[in-house]
Amino acid sequence: MKELTIISGKGGTGKTSITASFASLAEKKVIVDADVDAADLHLVLSPSVREEADFRGGHIAEIDNERCTACGECMERCQFHAISSDFVIDRIACEGCGVCVHFCPEDAIRFPQRICGKWYLSDTRYGVMVHAKLGIAEENSGMLVSMLRREAKGIAEKQGIETIIIDGPPGIGCPVIASVTGANAVLIITEPTLSGMHDMERVGKLTEFMKIPAMVCVNKYDINPEISEKIRSYAERNNIRYVGSVPYDRDVTSAMVAQKPLVDFSEGDAAKAVRQVWERVRIEG
Repeated sequence: MKELTIISGKGGTGKTSITASFASLAEKKVIVDADVDAADLHLVLSPSVREEADFRGGHIAEIDNERCTACGECMERCQFHAISSDFVIDRIACEGCGVCVHFCPEDAIRFPQRICGKWYLSDTRYGVMVHAKLGIAEENSGMLVSMLRREAKGIAEKQGIETIIIDGPPGIGCPVIASVTGANAVLIITEPTLSGMHDMERVGKLTEFMKIPAMVCVNKYDINPEISEKIRSYAERNNIRYVGSVPYDRDVTSAMVAQKPLVDFSEGDAAKAVRQVWERVRIEG
């Protein structure tokens, strides 16, 4: 079984658009949208939900007013000022550290797991998709990403599928680490801007530290050929495989509006380039 994670280092590089095309081009695969903080792969693949379940991660304190004696111990101990003077807990301010629970002399504070969002098992015209929606201001996205990947592996093993394609989150934080840990290869989608190059370098160092083979593709390379060439040179110097350049093409936007992967919508230059990138990623990854 091979897992390919597509990441970007920053948002807006076209990572999800390219992932959607890969989902169309790959023969048998399980698709994972691991960008749980701002999931959008479903906008292109139009999944039909087969199963859904709550995602529980972390805990939140709840005061039992019948047992509470208003001694103030919890309010003094809370470093996040999440407990008001009338002993009501602010669910957003509460960090779930459990200090108030530990020190409450009356055992008047419950500490249940919180429901942070939902995850879904869906069918698409390109195969099975595992995805999720994290709640507003909720945390534990790294835990949710790991759970989605476990579900995808279980499905792949059960159905004899050899390929898992993961649309990873932007950045280099906890959910990104969760999306690439143990992957067979990572494809970095970047753009020819200074911020795009900087963030590509950061995420490249992350994959190097984690000893995961990395590749890079420059999207909209022709809006700044000079920086595109710098990215290619950086990749060659740092053991990152350069697998292609995708030109700017208005068909990409039109394909998103039509809710279709680019390679299904267009025969234009960008679609041809994405097909070439997939062939290199499929062979080399």
